[in-house]
Amino acid sequence: MKTIYLAAGCFWGSQKFFDQFEGIVKTTVGYANGNTENPSYEDVKHHNSGHAETVKIEFDEKIISIEKILEYYFMIINPLSVNKQGEDEGIQYRTGIYFESDEFLPQINTVVQQQEEKLGQKLAVEVLPLKNFYTAEEYHQKYLDKNPSGYCHINFTLLNLAKKK
Repeated sequence: MKTIYLAAGCFWGSQKFFDQFEGIVKTTVGYANGNTENPSYEDVKHHNSGHAETVKIEFDEKIISIEKILEYYFMIINPLSVNKQGEDEGIQYRTGIYFESDEFLPQINTVVQQQEEKLGQKLAVEVLPLKNFYTAEEYHQKYLDKNPSGYCHINFTLLNLAKKK
């Protein structure tokens, strides 16, 4: 298994979106690249912990490539928006691609460059090594499965693009 961490605004919809694709083995929502240890949702939302709401994606690269995952990622974000996705605003809703090793950095840089060329400007998406990741509280895990009418900045039609076998 390989792992990538993607910040795409609110993590509820991002998790549900990525869960639909074959090759995605496990997703976990949490808080990444902040300034404090073991933050709570309240710390992230109201106490300027500096974390981004992030989905940890564990995947089988024999089934799905990092390039495909990033292609999907760019379907659900506004890559030019700074600290805002949909109605959610604040540093915790910034976009970012975080990695544990440089293994995927060439592919990440290629996909980001392609997006910049397509849009004709530099993206507001961080591309950084993972500094830290803390799993979010249980009620956030698979939130939209538990609360199907919950808020999501992602168009709900994108949450049903694929069906896992």
